[in-house]
Amino acid sequence: MRILVVDDDPPSVKMTAFLLREEGYEVITADNGRTALEILQSEAPDLVIMDVMMPHIDGLEVTRRIRQTMDVPIIILSAKGETADKVSGLQVGADDYLSKPFEPSELIARVKAVLRRSEAFAGSDLQSTVAVGALHLDPMGYRVICDDGREIELTPIEFRLLHVLMRNAGRVLNHDYLLANAWGYDYEGYANQIAVYIRRLRTKIERDPANPEYILTVRGIGYKFEKP
Repeated sequence: MRILVVDDDPPSVKMTAFLLREEGYEVITADNGRTALEILQSEAPDLVIMDVMMPHIDGLEVTRRIRQTMDVPIIILSAKGETADKVSGLQVGADDYLSKPFEPSELIARVKAVLRRSEAFAGSDLQSTVAVGALHLDPMGYRVICDDGREIELTPIEFRLLHVLMRNAGRVLNHDYLLANAWGYDYEGYANQIAVYIRRLRTKIERDPANPEYILTVRGIGYKFEKP
């Protein structure tokens, strides 16, 4: 597996690259967003690990541009305590985030989880078409097709989360189940990450996101995709 590490702090790049190479990954590095975008086109990495604060183009903008054309998994790195960076990273399409400074074992665990999830997609139930009510999921195009002909584009993680919800329509799914089946791991505190993506999905598929008809919150438990 080839991993692109994007960070303008040389010691951080050196440490991250060392950890990944010790695990057997091939590592490519870039110290700014512009170079990262060029490498993505020429090297086709399997995963991108990217800092938020960088010269020329920051990590959030690079993530947004990647998501316009590519489905490569992205892990965003943010300064400790910068919750806004984490939320913004998820909103523009990142698959995961990690606060600096981080434990080496946690970085490796996140990398393996994201790559495992990406590899599993090709042979999983996520390739099957799911239809509930007026919504039809298209796994080839990462999109929702509505009965009225509208097509709604989804990011890969949005698609996985909605697919899990729709194929379990009528069932209440807790946070652990959603993490395991949409993200591929269980991690304490990630209920907030799920909430970010639930809000994004509601904005895209609900007529009134403030009063959802499809994706309902079951307080203290999780979420349910309501059958019509």
